[in-house]
Amino acid sequence: MSGQTLALALLGLALVLLAAAALARRRSGLPWGRVLAEDVGAGRAPQRPLYARRYGLTGKPDYLLEQGGATIPVEVKPGRRSPRPYDSDLMQLAAYCLLVEESTGAAPPYGLLRYADATFRLPYTDAVRDELLDTLEAMRDLLEADDAERSHDDPRRCAGCGFRAVCEESLAPDTPV
Repeated sequence: MSGQTLALALLGLALVLLAAAALARRRSGLPWGRVLAEDVGAGRAPQRPLYARRYGLTGKPDYLLEQGGATIPVEVKPGRRSPRPYDSDLMQLAAYCLLVEESTGAAPPYGLLRYADATFRLPYTDAVRDELLDTLEAMRDLLEADDAERSHDDPRRCAGCGFRAVCEESLAPDTPV
């Protein structure tokens, strides 16, 4: 094989790989951007958690992307299918936005939530931040309370709950876990 033929073959292979990468990115629903960190790959070194001392909050988004100089948190829920995002998932993403803000000193303009068939953008506004801080405060109040009422009507959630054995409001069948 001549040098020119080899060069053309390598160029063709590079174009095929680039097209495959572009297709994979398009299917993922995630925008182009440099991946700063990820917490989804098996066999990779674990990402260090982000920490916000003044809020007592720690977490690791699935991805941190850099776009236009901003750090964008991405949470991926590959098994979830819904035409609109769950409020709990949006609050989790808002928490990652707060962690990015506290860790980098710059608030991200938005966060991304990826479901199986859709990607949702959560603008990280003052109102979203305030709602998150109110939610965190309410959660801390419930943790300190002697008793807390069940906040849902889903037996599947009860079945997977760590407090099922001692919960008087459990909706799960009485079979051992």
